[in-house]
Amino acid sequence: MYKDIARLVLYRDLNRDSILTKVGDIIEDFELEREEKPALVSRCYTEIKRILDISTSFGFDRNLWQDYLTYVLVTHENSFTLTCEKVGAGDGTVNGFAKHDYEIFMKLFHYDFTALEQGLSIDCFSVITDYKSIPKREQIYNKNVSDKVRALSDKLSKAVDSDEFFGLMTDFYRDYGVGLFGLNKAFRVSEAGTVQGGGTAGGNQMGSELSIAYGGTDVISFTAITNTDPVRLTDLVGYEIQKKKLMENTEAFVAGRRANNCLLFGDSGTGKSTSIKALINEYYDRGLRMIEIYKHQMKLLPLVISEIKNRNYRFIIYMDDLSFEDFETDYKYLKAVIEGGLEHRPENVLIYATSNRRHLIRESWDDRSDVKMENGMHQSDTMQEKLSLANRFGVTISYSRPSKKEFNLIVTELKKRYPEIKLSDEEIVQQANAWELSHGGISGRTAQQFIDHLAGCA
Repeated sequence: MYKDIARLVLYRDLNRDSILTKVGDIIEDFELEREEKPALVSRCYTEIKRILDISTSFGFDRNLWQDYLTYVLVTHENSFTLTCEKVGAGDGTVNGFAKHDYEIFMKLFHYDFTALEQGLSIDCFSVITDYKSIPKREQIYNKNVSDKVRALSDKLSKAVDSDEFFGLMTDFYRDYGVGLFGLNKAFRVSEAGTVQGGGTAGGNQMGSELSIAYGGTDVISFTAITNTDPVRLTDLVGYEIQKKKLMENTEAFVAGRRANNCLLFGDSGTGKSTSIKALINEYYDRGLRMIEIYKHQMKLLPLVISEIKNRNYRFIIYMDDLSFEDFETDYKYLKAVIEGGLEHRPENVLIYATSNRRHLIRESWDDRSDVKMENGMHQSDTMQEKLSLANRFGVTISYSRPSKKEFNLIVTELKKRYPEIKLSDEEIVQQANAWELSHGGISGRTAQQFIDHLAGCA
């Protein structure tokens, strides 16, 4: 095994701590008799435990070794896989190197651990290649990744030659992509700290987190959101004009046509955030991904965009409940990114934001007075500064509080989704109108909370 791993070309830059590398080292030391058997047994169990941990995180079953190797293949970002993502394989010399590597992975898929197990008097590798996992709730593991990896693993295990293996892998890269961004729908960003000695862009793809270092100082980390809300736009009752406007812009974006940044503003609880979250479920299969950024992370925007601008996905940078007070100046980072900086915003990136304020930055009556101040600045200049951020969003969509009639319609429509609620429409409406008086007033959120209350009591 270790000799085959050393012959990899495109997939050779495996982390030294990867399970595959460690298992190869164990087999090498076993065959060359470079370590005592008890120590080798301990190392074997360490890697088995790591495979079991990954299998629990992603719901793998049956042949955990093959599922693990498939996971390595679908998360490994290299020059070949990045070229194939969302477009598939073309004609090129690199295909020969890929097929060379796939011949090696075919051997690894069907590696015979018998000699190692007999020599060490263990059977752990045989166990994980014929494994029956304990049923798990979907919240425990990443089902979105699990389903894709397990289906591909079954196909790869039956591949008869490297050509078929090549076709299966490149089809997967074309349909879903590669690595963290390929397998997941949504992500958070965090500032991971600093590194010493001049780092470069890179990161470990094994797992659901990717850290990127720039210039040896700034480090950001992308973390997959594995339990995204499965909501669809059809789940949001009403607001048909708003949803249509949002979908038209997003449809143009994922199709590669010109599209605008979007600002959804209006009363709280009206479905602004739900509308945006629903987009990743509507358009994930067409290459849409979403990155959630909080207000205090505005300074990270240039680094985030630098990392995603050359990927073959369409990214929506999502900012929820966006607003700024007079003393806050981080919005200037956002202004520069949207429009105004020297670097042009990439065509595969848009910014979608929600806010209860139409103009995002708090205004005062003094801002609207065009009198000259002591420092020589006109108040109208301050007003224009505060309006300039909102004006950079090409599409603005208003979500207003529903009328009483619309609220009643929302409640009755939501009730239909819960068969355990046996009340008539008239009874539902009567109770909902009493509920909203002490639970935040009329809104779609209040209607959903009321229905959840009834369903929980049923």
